[in-house]
Amino acid sequence: MKGFNPKFRDFPDYIVGITKEIWEDRGLATLHEYYAPDIVVRMPGSVSTGNKGVIGATMATLAEFSDRTLFGEDVIWSGTPEDGMLSSHRILSTATHTGDGAFGKATGAKLTYRILADCHAIDNAINDEWLIRDNSAVVRQMGWDAKEFARDQILREGGPEACIKPLTPANDLEGPYKGRGNDNEWGARYAEVLNRIMTADLAVIPEAYDRAVQSEYPGGETGHSWQPVDTFWMSLRAAFPNAEFTIEHQIGRDDPMMPPRAAIRWSLKGKHEGWGAFGAPTGADVYVLGISHAEYGALVAGEPKIRREYTLFDEIAVWKQILLQTETF
Repeated sequence: MKGFNPKFRDFPDYIVGITKEIWEDRGLATLHEYYAPDIVVRMPGSVSTGNKGVIGATMATLAEFSDRTLFGEDVIWSGTPEDGMLSSHRILSTATHTGDGAFGKATGAKLTYRILADCHAIDNAINDEWLIRDNSAVVRQMGWDAKEFARDQILREGGPEACIKPLTPANDLEGPYKGRGNDNEWGARYAEVLNRIMTADLAVIPEAYDRAVQSEYPGGETGHSWQPVDTFWMSLRAAFPNAEFTIEHQIGRDDPMMPPRAAIRWSLKGKHEGWGAFGAPTGADVYVLGISHAEYGALVAGEPKIRREYTLFDEIAVWKQILLQTETF
């Protein structure tokens, strides 16, 4: 790969390799090499710039979860080394909550949760990132309810005026990556499915998803067959029935020894106007950043369908937006 360290065999090797090197091998100093000085990092709960901030946040996380592991499940990517490449990296992480930190006093809880991260890299460095950690899965394993944790987080951060504000289009920062992915058929196929779901055409689920589909959703929820897929997407859309759904980035890939797959980064922007995943409607303005991965296969010849789906958005960041607009602290 032109411009990248030759020790990496390909782009997935680079993404998985530097993740292990930074987190598990404690190579935090390599962030000066692997993360651009002015990188923009967007998480549903915050927006930050600069690799110094990334180094500080990484140290704080390791102090809180000292035995954290990050297992790379997939890297779905687009682009070229010359023009830059965008990876959608899916990680399964394990950790023990051994230290005090952003998640409160140490609980000793043993955790398993996923992360989905879109990273743009060129010349051996990442300079733009969108990262979603399944924070509601983390706090539930610690014994918290997601809404109550969001309320407690606001108070621990100094109250509604001083607390860290979740990501919205108003506080987002423009980074160097302007790409929209690729035009591979699997990305296009998955984008059509999500667009149909978001226009209330739930009949697409038995058409497009295998009857034995495995689904992985926020809160660490694992499902099997069509009903969990229907319940998840219906409850999300029902909470924000008139919100604008936008596909921000779309990748499809065919790779040897891997199933056809797709990665979609999407957003919902609008009001909390309906009963659904977030309880009674509040009218709060909400921005939801999501990333979804799908794996296709044809158990029955000639009928490729989604056999696994992974979707994350940060439920705590959504609750935080709602609470900041509707409650008095």
